[in-house]
Amino acid sequence: MPSTSDSTHSNKQGLARRLGLFDATMIVMGGIIGAGIFINPSVVALQVHTPALILAAWVCGGLIAMAGSFVYAELASRFPTVGGQYAYLRKAYHPGIAFMYGWALLLVIQTGGMAAVAITFGKYFVELTHIPVSSSILAALTLGILTLINCLGVRAGSTVQSALMSMKILIIAALVACGALIGTHFLNGSSLVNAPSVAWTPLLDRPASFSLMAAFGAAMVPILFSYGGYQTANFIAGEMREPRKDLPRGLMLGVAGVVALYVSVNFICIRALGPSGLAATTTPASVVMRIALGQRGATWIAAGIAISALGFLSQSILTAPRVYFAMADDGVFFRSVAWLSPRTRVPVVAIALQGVWAIVIALSGRYDQILNFMISMDLLFIGLSGTCVFVFRRLESRGQMAQCGERVYLTPGHPFTTAAFVASCWLVVAATFWHYPRQSLIGLGIALAGLPVYLFWGSRSGAARDREKRDRARNGTGENG
Repeated sequence: MPSTSDSTHSNKQGLARRLGLFDATMIVMGGIIGAGIFINPSVVALQVHTPALILAAWVCGGLIAMAGSFVYAELASRFPTVGGQYAYLRKAYHPGIAFMYGWALLLVIQTGGMAAVAITFGKYFVELTHIPVSSSILAALTLGILTLINCLGVRAGSTVQSALMSMKILIIAALVACGALIGTHFLNGSSLVNAPSVAWTPLLDRPASFSLMAAFGAAMVPILFSYGGYQTANFIAGEMREPRKDLPRGLMLGVAGVVALYVSVNFICIRALGPSGLAATTTPASVVMRIALGQRGATWIAAGIAISALGFLSQSILTAPRVYFAMADDGVFFRSVAWLSPRTRVPVVAIALQGVWAIVIALSGRYDQILNFMISMDLLFIGLSGTCVFVFRRLESRGQMAQCGERVYLTPGHPFTTAAFVASCWLVVAATFWHYPRQSLIGLGIALAGLPVYLFWGSRSGAARDREKRDRARNGTGENG
């Protein structure tokens, strides 16, 4: 049965509440923007082939992301506690389901993604600097340094994250500005070259049919992945000064800002390359910058992609350890993971655990396979967390859940927007299982493997509580002592 008691994590665990609205907005945007936006425009253009369809797909993905921000804003407003999705699933459904999410997050979802992005950073950094170091070694060093920074305190981690996110915004703005300078003719080195003529009609690349719907759906898969990540901001609710006010605002502002940036990038890529040219390259941002500024522009955007990857890593290391911390504090994981540094008041062991495991994955060379495992599981749990809104509203209407005493942000358009968001997540999960059944089933198996682990930890925690009660009774401090 769903639990109806309020979590007290954020109060009893002594986490330092040092983050505000700006931090929340930067964390939301940092969780979304990685290296994907510099590559995925070409992946989308391979599926749909007119400017109108390409832009419509990115706008549609942005609307789904905004619906997701509304859903998570309500969840954050109702339960501004550490752990985010873990806390919502525990309260709405069962601690075992919440544990499976945290288990999968640690083993593959978060750490696998971190390892892949760290390798991407390493490759670009080596390409730019030509230093004689392998990208995997550089990735491990980067993960280690960022892990140490976040162990210094949530303020230190958030400051680095905000700085990197601000740089990412400037990089994307520079890309858009350079692309906008490309007119009918543009300067490429010393040669004057004709720009491609982009036809904005017809709107569709084929007659309205199931084939068109299937192609548009296939285009939406990388788009939804590109827009994902905002939900991780909810993990750090326990470290915000005013989480009920600032976290919902940060979610909506951050996602809206990313939608504006993403649609602008795609408009510029289409304008500079045309749909066919966009589909023909795997590095659209580099091509646009090379057209605008020559090889120097391509070098600049490569540096920008490396910085963007670094910013995504910083956000991941800052947010996710709060889930493992909450699991340990619930008594269903190693108790030491719930330890807080007396000086910085951050979960140092949880941060280090995640960092070490991500380094192991990066050095193993198996990060690409793990990335395939995590895709379907990530969206499965994101959608399941969205359904918590239905559960909480039903419990509230029946008087089975205590009112929080403060104004709760409500998802606009509920239940339609909430249902659309959940359905979009699970449709992508279904498509992933259909196209990549082996990898998806392995990911599901990893998540389900957390259930016996949860039962083991739960039994240990229960036995420990029983021993404590017996000890208190023997010492005359029990209820009947």
